[in-house]
Amino acid sequence: MSSSVVVQTNLEGIPLKARGKVRDIYDLGENLLIVATDRLSAFDVILPDPIPDKGKILTQISLYWFQAMADLTPNHLVAHRVDDFPASLKPFRGQLEGRSMLVRKCEPLPIEAIVRGYLAGSGWADYQQTGAVCGHALPKGLRESDRLEEPLFTPSTKAELGDHDLNIDLAQAEKIAGVEVARTVAARAIAIYKRAREMAAKAGIIIADTKFEFGLKNGELILIDEVLTPDSSRFWPADDYQPGRSQKSFDKQYVRDWLESVGFNKKPPAPKLPPEIIEGTRARYLEALTRLSGRGLD
Repeated sequence: MSSSVVVQTNLEGIPLKARGKVRDIYDLGENLLIVATDRLSAFDVILPDPIPDKGKILTQISLYWFQAMADLTPNHLVAHRVDDFPASLKPFRGQLEGRSMLVRKCEPLPIEAIVRGYLAGSGWADYQQTGAVCGHALPKGLRESDRLEEPLFTPSTKAELGDHDLNIDLAQAEKIAGVEVARTVAARAIAIYKRAREMAAKAGIIIADTKFEFGLKNGELILIDEVLTPDSSRFWPADDYQPGRSQKSFDKQYVRDWLESVGFNKKPPAPKLPPEIIEGTRARYLEALTRLSGRGLD
């Protein structure tokens, strides 16, 4: 299978709303067009080298989960095939096929919904310092990567591009988003995570933690953005899982580890990625898609 690369889209005549770290977003009036490029960010820095097919892989994984969670939450998806897009987008099929979604426009919440089912990353660092994670007191003696029997809702603020999100607790999330909305987000995020954890386990994948985004459309809470991808989650191979250490991964932790190993100071510009790191990252993302959905790239 040949791979393709889209670093940045250029849809002449279509209003560009924003370019994020990975996604280009276009304003179509009632709806938005979200295009997942092959850009890769780590430590909130966009890396100079794209990962071929990454945007397609992320889109296919999100579509898989949107369908799997449809009874737990409405979502923003309108269409994902170029044939079903407005006629004005048909000339850009080469840039859009397999990596874009037409979605309902909504008001994104000012918080990110993070759910942790294992003790890793900033959660592990927090626990080592305080014995708690974002205000959740945990038992003593837990090890790095230990499974948490009850997943934790650990929201964060949304930072501007280039800044870092800040971990907050539920009480702070309630002040920012409103009590009812924050509590509904927490309950829904945990329900989605629990189902995903069970489904992924059958595919030999541990979902250690993940980040969801929600928005409001005419007062209705809907799931938006990407869902349970290697960009927004920690995916570990179950057959190599061993508490007490960091884990191998199907996500961009592989790139983070390489950046750490070369002394990257987590500020732009980031170093160029060696070919083996690029291909290794692509292979991990693709394996996550294949294991979860049972299919490769469409």
